[in-house]
Parts: sequence; C-alpha cells; structure tokens
Amino acid sequence: MTTQPLKDAAPQPPSQTPISQTPTGQHRSRTGGGMGLGGAVTVAWRAILGSPLRSMLTALGVIIGVAAVIALTAIGSGSTAGVTKNLEALGTNLLTVGSARSNFGGGSLVRGGPRQTITLKDAEAIAALDSARIAGVAPSTQSSVQAKAGSLNTQATVIGTWPAYETVRNSPLATGSYFTDEDVKGRKRVAVIGYQLVQDLFSGADPLNQKVRLGNVTFTVIGTLPDKGASGFGNPNGQVIVPLSTFQQRFSTTRSGGQPTVSNVYVQATTAADLTPLQSEITSLLETRHKITDPANDDFQIQNQADSLASLNSITTTLTLLVGAIAGISLLVGGIGIMNIMLVSVTERTREIGVRKALGAKPRDILTQFLVEAFVLSVGGGVIGLVLGVGAAYLGTLAGITPVFSPVTIGIAFLFSALVGIFFGYYPAAQAAKLDPVDSLRYE
Repeated sequence: MTTQPLKDAAPQPPSQTPISQTPTGQHRSRTGGGMGLGGAVTVAWRAILGSPLRSMLTALGVIIGVAAVIALTAIGSGSTAGVTKNLEALGTNLLTVGSARSNFGGGSLVRGGPRQTITLKDAEAIAALDSARIAGVAPSTQSSVQAKAGSLNTQATVIGTWPAYETVRNSPLATGSYFTDEDVKGRKRVAVIGYQLVQDLFSGADPLNQKVRLGNVTFTVIGTLPDKGASGFGNPNGQVIVPLSTFQQRFSTTRSGGQPTVSNVYVQATTAADLTPLQSEITSLLETRHKITDPANDDFQIQNQADSLASLNSITTTLTLLVGAIAGISLLVGGIGIMNIMLVSVTERTREIGVRKALGAKPRDILTQFLVEAFVLSVGGGVIGLVLGVGAAYLGTLAGITPVFSPVTIGIAFLFSALVGIFFGYYPAAQAAKLDPVDSLRYE
C-alpha cells in the first residue's frame, strides 16, 4: 500500500477582528491612550488625591493669597464703613468752626491751640447770617467734672451748648426733653445726661426730675440720651448737656477781647451741596469780624465734613488696595509653586506619558491632562482660601470691626486663582506634551 506524504498545512490567520477594522473609540477605551475633558478631570483628580499632602502644600500659596485678599479687603471696607458711620453720627452736612494758633517758629496756623479765638458773638453772628444754606447753629464748649447723685459718683464730660445741638449733632433724646432758648437766656440749671451716667448714678432707674451734682453745681435732669456705644471721638454715653449760658457762668471763665469764648461752632448745612459755599460765607464773615486781610493769618479753621469723609475714604481705599496687592503677591508665589511641582510631576511620570503616547494619546491629550491638574489645584486652593478668608474676616468682630464683603472682590480673587493655575500650569503641561514617546519609555 502506497503511503502519500502529508502536506504541511498552510498557517491560518487568528480569528480576531483586524486592527484596521477596530473602532477607534473602542481601541482607545481599552488602552487608555486618549480621553475627553471629563476623563482628563478624573485622571487629574486621582493624581491629586494620590499625594494629598503634596497637593495641599502645592496649593498653599493660592490658599493664603485668596484668604488674605478676601479677609483684608473685607476688614478694610468694614473699618471705613465704621468710621464713616461714626462721623455721620456726629451730625450730617456739618461744618465745624474752631480756633487756631501759630506754630512754634512758623507763621502757619493749626487747629486746637490753647488760645481760644472763637467767641460767643462769632457764633451769634453766624446764626444771624441771612442764608438759606444754614439749617442750624450750635456753639459748644466742654469740661470734665465729677458727677454725683446720692452716694454714687463718676467722671463726666459737661457740654454747654444751644438747643439746636440736638439736630445739628444728631443727638436725639431717649426720654424727657431738651432745654429751650428760654432756659439758655435764664441760665437754668437743667441737664440732659448720657446713657452711662443713668446706669452709674441712678442704677438704671428713671432719672427725670432728679438732682445731679456736676462739680459744685446742682442740676435737674430733664432728659436722657440713648445708648450710643463707645467711640473713638470720646464716649458719648458719659456726656452731660447743659445750657451754654449756665456752663459759662458756672464752669468757664475763658474770654477773648472781653468776650466769652467757645471751643467750636457747629453749623449744619441744608444740603451736602451747600457745605462748600457756606464754608466760604462763614470764612468771609469771620475774617471781617477778626479784621484779617490775609487768609494765611486766619486765627480759625473750618472743617468740612464732606471733605473729611472724602479724605478718609481716599486713604482707606488706598490702604485697602495696598494690602490687597500685597496679598495678591501670595497668589503669584502660589502659582510659581504650582508650576514647580507640576514640572517635578512631569519628570516623575515621564514613563507614564510615554506609555500613553504609545497607546495613541495625542500631545493635546497630555497637555489637557496636566493643564486640568494644575487648574484643579488652583481652583481647589481658591475655594479653601475663600472659606478661610471669610472666617478670618469675621475674627475682626473681636476688635469691633464688622467686615463688609464685596462680591466683586471675592469674584476677582477666585478668578485670579483660576487664571494662576492655567498660566503657571501651561508650561509644565506643554513640556509633557512635547516628550518623545520612545525616549519616555526608556526613561528610568
């Protein structure tokens, strides 16, 4: 029997779908080479959580920067609002006329010298001005005395003034009534006392029609003031307001040219727009009365409340911008920290980048991955900084400052933190995207 030699069987191709027929999306899904934005965020978030301590330290500069910007600007704005409120509580649309004196060795005049140059006649002349711009006039002078009622006593500030003081200095009553023009003319010994004096001298009981001794003079309480709280301009709760004529008779003997003097003359303008022209009118009046021809030699000074508020707002705004700019430097430093750590991360993950490129990832996929990682770090730092900044700002309430938050400032700080991540994260991401896959795979 003849045996036929066996023929070698031709090799058969493996039963699988050719690579050319494999859907691109399915191939990339199995290999992990390319990804969309959602995938990039997921990978970036896993990388951040993989080294939580390093990630927190990387974002620390951004956290401090955002927190400092928000806290400092809120406290600065709160301080401005607080001081503005205190100034406005002293009276609105207010001009304050006061004495001036010559500096040592110089001819310029400054406010608040020991030589009183504003007299009661000056105040009466200002009140007599035929001007629709004047809403009220209240001359004022004061002295510190010991106040006593029964067996209780405390230190008090006695203010001698006119009845218009109530409206001119925004000092309404809690109970009782103010003294009248007739009380001033009759030199009546009547008084309006502050909230703290009610507590200290009368233990919170109704003091109306009770006697209080100021120095060596006994007065009848006819009114009380509400609780105004402590103030940088003096504690208004410790004040006693009495008729000016009574004050000058009992507490003051200061005179200028034979005329009794006053410390200040408060003039309330009808509107804020009237302040500057009214100031000019009073300046001309006093220069005429004091026989002054050269304004440089004025022996008085007029303080314009609107100018004071404008100057104050300008100063506090400048300071707030300054501290905000300084805090903004922390954001830049934080951005540099992000760039530094991202460069280190690129070096550590060079082989990973090579594998991803070998599996089909394009340079833009690598760029997106690392850029998103830097962005998430900076935005996460911004969120933490926002929370810490708000909390730190409220600590200002311990110092009596109520923070005022600006949505614009918060938005700018948060946006800047995000831009820091994009700006400083782009260079490391671009370096990662440029890596050669072959060299990356050989990297140890």
